[in-house]
Amino acid sequence: MTDTASAVHVAIAGLGTVGVGVAKILQQHAALIEQRSGKAVSIRAVSARDRGRQRGINLADYAWCDNAVDLAAVDDVDLVVELIGGSDGPALALARAALERGKSFVTANKALIAVHGEELAQLAEEKGASLRFEAAVAGGIPIIKALAEGLAGNDVSRLHGILNGTCNYILTRMEREGLSFGEVLEDAQRLGYAEADPTFDIDGIDTAHKTAILAALAFGMAPDMANLPTEGIRTIAPVDIDFAKELGYRIKLLGVARKTDEGVETRVHPAMVPLAAPLAKVMDAVNAVVVQSDFAGETVYEGAGAGEGPTASAVVADIIDIARGNQYAPLGIPVGALQKMPVIPTESHKGTYYIRLRVDDRPGVMADITAELARENVSIESVLQRGKAPQGGVYIIMTTHLTIEAAILATLNHFTQLECVLETPTMLRIEAV
Repeated sequence: MTDTASAVHVAIAGLGTVGVGVAKILQQHAALIEQRSGKAVSIRAVSARDRGRQRGINLADYAWCDNAVDLAAVDDVDLVVELIGGSDGPALALARAALERGKSFVTANKALIAVHGEELAQLAEEKGASLRFEAAVAGGIPIIKALAEGLAGNDVSRLHGILNGTCNYILTRMEREGLSFGEVLEDAQRLGYAEADPTFDIDGIDTAHKTAILAALAFGMAPDMANLPTEGIRTIAPVDIDFAKELGYRIKLLGVARKTDEGVETRVHPAMVPLAAPLAKVMDAVNAVVVQSDFAGETVYEGAGAGEGPTASAVVADIIDIARGNQYAPLGIPVGALQKMPVIPTESHKGTYYIRLRVDDRPGVMADITAELARENVSIESVLQRGKAPQGGVYIIMTTHLTIEAAILATLNHFTQLECVLETPTMLRIEAV
């Protein structure tokens, strides 16, 4: 292995948008990076599916591996960068192979860390290698470093954030232009803001991966996808966005993690956020995270959450960190010290809620609805009733006082049994952020 006292030799797996961005930074800012890290950092080997593709950068001086996992075995490589994606397959095989050889590993792969983070952190510790993943969450925002280092002296009690730029872009345009979810999604795909298969984004899976990672770092636990209820934004309608604004809120897809004396609660779902809150002001494809800790108080991190420049910048920051010799446990604390905390089930969540019903326009309907609310001891804070809905009937909009989610879910189930209710009720949580 190369003497890293004077240089760090890098291999890059995956030469898509971010991989090319990393190569550009390492090539164009070589002198600056050496000044800041104290070591020369250079690329030694690369891997991608298509050798012949034109990528706009010179790759002729680098060894090429058709099989990405082979990068781990290149003798003069000290650090492997993985930008392939996916929680398993070549990405996981490469991570294991590199760390097993004591080579440091940098990734932008949130699924890999969310699913296998504990295993890989353990392997890195055993082999004396570094494992870094700043670019896995919120692109160019240094939120991983903030939790692992900047707030290391604090007890973090809560964090919540907008962690998916595609969803935030869709919700922003729905609000600004009065368009439906489907209309904006189709346009976002055409413009490149959404993938051809947008499932991971719009169904909240991408946000869930990132939330699991942030919760692990914030609370000293292993990433836990198994206990992270996840909802996306497919069911958000323009009428909900309009009613939210009338009530003083804006709808955002949030990743939420909270620690209490009873345990840890993590969840991903669309929520109504007060217009005065920091996250309500975050529009378009921007990401933001709000962290609440005991001594630092509320800290807010905002910036570009994806794209070649921001994500590649975060990858290179990790490379520089390793070149400097900055060592800390990948998950903030050693794996052996990670806590096993009780999980607070979704049904036990205490909060306030928005409920939209489309009902028959006839006498007695409100009495039927309030009877079902009383049945589950749900107290209403406000009620709005509007004129004819486009599909027939009228809308009734309610917000609740503080209640347990189990009671809300039971009430919604009761509503679906009422003849006067014309479609599946819509429920959104109201986040006091």
